[in-house]
Amino acid sequence: MLIESGSRHLLENFLPGLYNESGEEARIDLVTCYPGQPASFLEERGRIYRVYEFVGAQARKLLFQQLAANHYTAVGMICSSEPIMTKWKWALAFRLPAKIFIINENGDHFWLDWGHWRTVRHFVLFRAGLTGTGAVRTVVRLLLFPFVFAYLLIYAAAVHIRRKVRE
Repeated sequence: MLIESGSRHLLENFLPGLYNESGEEARIDLVTCYPGQPASFLEERGRIYRVYEFVGAQARKLLFQQLAANHYTAVGMICSSEPIMTKWKWALAFRLPAKIFIINENGDHFWLDWGHWRTVRHFVLFRAGLTGTGAVRTVVRLLLFPFVFAYLLIYAAAVHIRRKVRE
C-alpha cells in the first residue's frame, strides 16, 4: 500500500519503479486525498481509497478495518516537506501491522526500522533544519524564542496598560 501524502508527481515518478520491483502479481493499493488517479497507477493491480470519502469517526474506523483486512506486508508513505495528509499517514502507519518505508521528495526510499536508525535520524534532523549551515541558525532561534516571546508579552501588556491609564 502507498499513502500519497505529498505532491502527485512524486508518486507518479515512484510507481513505475515499484511496479518493476514488485513483480506482475503484486497488488499496490493507494490511500490519497486527491481526486482522480496518478498517471502511472494501474487500476487492475490495486484499489484507490480516498480519505474524503471517509468522513466522521465511524467512517474512518471502517477505512482502518478495510485496510487492516488487506494484510499489507509493506506501507510506503511520502515524506516530503509538504504538510499533506500528515495525520492520516501517521495514523495509518501506527494502526496497520506492516513494515513502513519512507519515500522522500527525490524518490529515494528507506525502511523505517532499527536497522536504518542513522538514516531516519539524519532525515528527521534535516527536516527540523538541524543539519548543515542551517543548524546554527535554528539552534539560535530556539534559544532566543523565550526572550523574544517574553519581550512581546511585556510590550503588549505595556500598550494595554497605557491605553487603560489614558481612559
